[in-house]
Amino acid sequence: MKRALVIGGGFSGCAAAHQLALQGGWDVTLIEKAPFLGSGVRTRYHGGHPFTFGPRHFLTPKEHIFAFLNKYVPLRSCADHEFLTYVERDTRFYHYPIHRDDLPTMPETKQIESELAAINMAAITRSSKDELDRMTPTEIRRLNLAKDAKDFEEYWIYSIGRTLYDKFVDNYSRKMWLLDDNKRIDDFLWSPKGVTIKEGKKAAWDTAISAYPIAFNGYDDYFRIATANAQVLLSTEIERYDIPKKTVVLHGESKTYDIIINTISPDILFNHCYGELPYVGREIYPIVLPVEFVMPEHVYFCYYAGKEQFTRIVEYKKFTRYKAPTTLITLEVPSRKNKLYPLPFESEKAKAQKYFSEMPDGVFSIGRMGSYLYNVDIDDTLDHAMQVAAKLNS
Repeated sequence: MKRALVIGGGFSGCAAAHQLALQGGWDVTLIEKAPFLGSGVRTRYHGGHPFTFGPRHFLTPKEHIFAFLNKYVPLRSCADHEFLTYVERDTRFYHYPIHRDDLPTMPETKQIESELAAINMAAITRSSKDELDRMTPTEIRRLNLAKDAKDFEEYWIYSIGRTLYDKFVDNYSRKMWLLDDNKRIDDFLWSPKGVTIKEGKKAAWDTAISAYPIAFNGYDDYFRIATANAQVLLSTEIERYDIPKKTVVLHGESKTYDIIINTISPDILFNHCYGELPYVGREIYPIVLPVEFVMPEHVYFCYYAGKEQFTRIVEYKKFTRYKAPTTLITLEVPSRKNKLYPLPFESEKAKAQKYFSEMPDGVFSIGRMGSYLYNVDIDDTLDHAMQVAAKLNS
C-alpha cells in the first residue's frame, strides 16, 4: 500500500483522511498535536450546553458538498438565520449585512442616501447600457468600487459611503484584525458576506445552504468516521520536516511517505525560512444565563460594531436545539494567543506562495491554514480534500 501522512487533525485533516479511505489503497497516518480531533469544530460543553469554538454552522452554495456531509452527519436547516449588528452610537440593532429597509430608520438617513446616490451616479457614468441593464443598484456600486479601491477602507467607502462605513465597518474591522488602520488591508475582495447593502429577504445566507448537525455532539461523529481507517496519533508533534523529500522525523525516527497532505500553517513545514505567517485568533468566553433564550427567534448571533472589546455574541441553542431552561452565549474577543485567521494582506499571501512553491509533487496544503486563505470554511475543506483525491486518482 502507498503511504500517506496527514498533518493536522482538524476538519481539513479528517476530511483528507476520509477521502483517502474512500479511494482505498492508502496506509494513512494522521498526526495532531491536540489530544482530540476536530480542532475548533469539536463540540465542547459548558453548563451542559454543547458549543463549538465559534458558530460553526455549515454554509455552502454547493449541493454535492452538502449531500456528502449530510450522509455522515445528518444536518438540519437554519436558513431562517439572521445577523444583527449593534451600533452603540445609535443605541440600536440593525440587520447585517446592512439592509436597505433599515436605512430610513437611521439618524443620518438623508446623508446616507445622498452618499449612495453619488456612488451610483459615479458608477453609471462609467458603465455601458448593457452592464446597467443587468445590474441592481448594489451591483452598480460594487462595479465602481472593484475598479477603483486600493484597500479595504476604500472598498467599503466606494460601496456604501463614509457614514455607513463609520457606523458598521470601521471599528469592527480594526478590532477584528487587531489593526489601527483598515487601509493596511489590501486583500479585500473576499468581503463582505455576499452583498454590501442587502435588499429583500432578511435571512443572512439566502444564496447558500445553511445548516447545523442534528446530533447533540455536533460534527464529532464525522471525525471518528473519517479517521476510522487511519493511524491517528494525538498529542503528537513532528520533530523535523524535510518536505522536498516527503520525509519527517517522528519520535526520533525518519519516515518517508508517498504523499503528504498538510493542514497547518505552511511556514511551519519549512522552519519559517521566508518569515512567519501572521494570524489573528480568538478567545471565547462562555456564559450561562437564567433564561431559555436571549435573542429574537431568528437571530442566532450578533455583531458589535463599536469599541466593545468583543466582536460577536453567539447563542448556541439556536444552532444545537439543546433543551434547557437556561441558555449559553459566548463572547468572542480577538487575540494573538492562538492562530485562526490568516491576515488579509497581499504581502503575506505572497509569502505563503513562496512556501507553496517549495512543495514538490505529492505534497498538498489544504484548509484555511494550509492554504493561508481567510475565506475558507467547512465546505471548502471538504472540497479541498475531494480535489486532492481526484488528482491522486487521475
